Amino acid sequence: MQSTVNPKSSSRVLIGVGGGIAAYKVCEVVSRLFKSGVEVRVILTRSAQEFITPLTLATLSRHPAYTDDSFWQPIHSRPLHIELGEWADLIVIAPLTANTLGKLAYGMADNLLTNTVLASTCPVLLAPAMNTDMWEQVAVQRNWQLLLTDRRYHGMSTASGLLACDRIGAGRMAEPPTIVNHIQSLLHTHGNRDLAGKTVLISAGGTREFFDPVRFIGNPSTGKMGLALAQAAMHRGAKVILVHGPASWEVPLGVEPIPVVSADQMQQAMLDALPKADVIVMSAAVADVKPRDYSSEKLPKRSLPENLPLAPVTDIVAELGKRKQPHQLLIGFAAQTGDIITPAKEKLQRKKLDIIVANPIDQPDSGFGSDQNQAVFLDKQGQQIEIPPCSKLAMAHYLFDLTVPILEGIKII
Repeated sequence: MQSTVNPKSSSRVLIGVGGGIAAYKVCEVVSRLFKSGVEVRVILTRSAQEFITPLTLATLSRHPAYTDDSFWQPIHSRPLHIELGEWADLIVIAPLTANTLGKLAYGMADNLLTNTVLASTCPVLLAPAMNTDMWEQVAVQRNWQLLLTDRRYHGMSTASGLLACDRIGAGRMAEPPTIVNHIQSLLHTHGNRDLAGKTVLISAGGTREFFDPVRFIGNPSTGKMGLALAQAAMHRGAKVILVHGPASWEVPLGVEPIPVVSADQMQQAMLDALPKADVIVMSAAVADVKPRDYSSEKLPKRSLPENLPLAPVTDIVAELGKRKQPHQLLIGFAAQTGDIITPAKEKLQRKKLDIIVANPIDQPDSGFGSDQNQAVFLDKQGQQIEIPPCSKLAMAHYLFDLTVPILEGIKII
């Protein structure tokens, strides 16, 4: 059976800005969302206006920004907080201050932002930002944990770094690209944590097979697809273990990283983590061969062999297929040119995969290094789903959309 995924229609995001220096970062969040086709509305608290103006955010969102003055003006046909609460598909509060956190934790509402949150039913994404000592206060952490017991609320981890108070420590707000990725995830899932309680093991990036300290056989994989898979799984509530080759990106907070270099190292890491996993996604571009010999010193150019002797690399996916248990799902990737379906079907069967993702790497904006991707998903029941060009994060979610029902159908005896 063959089908095609239809991209979701435009979404509506309401951003609440708290009073903190990190408010300046919200400008980039709003700009990125608007450019991606998301409708954006913004509420500023009174203290937020000490750091950033309503005019700035109105210009970036192409819509007037709301303040507490808007709340109390009788110019709306219905109460403004009711209209905004019903309008939003998602509410984002960034930066979330200790003051607003305390109000939300105890259901208090004394301004437009907090009234709108209580008058809504959509998911709420929280991006806290404050001084390290403030963030680590027992009362603040108690409020944070209390608020997160409500499944509407999705909390982002604070980063550590140099704060505006010159303190180095926790409390730094997540960066705009990270916030936007989480927003995109929640718009796709509607806040559903359908991988909660599951462990997802992912491999990402290319491997490097060295024949001396500075030269290696490799491939152009950047690991962006594996990174997107890790983000999507984490946003859906999973515990994520990411085994990755050399990469230029940082592993997201909340993901367990296992850095490796060679195919042998990746195989060992994947096999060690396999017993913990419910879902295994092998998205890494692993070498097929490696140099037969290794020199511990750099070889002079004149000493390089005209024909480099090669040895095969162990097939990690096939080995995982042999060892996986009935309650585990194994997903592989097949980067192909030309006919992508025939070799993918063969690989699906031969390597005992549950699902395979066939990527046409000879198409524009797909494959290695691109922020976009397109693919055909095939499963062992014969289902075939075409994914048109989309972001790699969206593709990761489409893959988990297919995976979750299969997981739910597995009965552990």
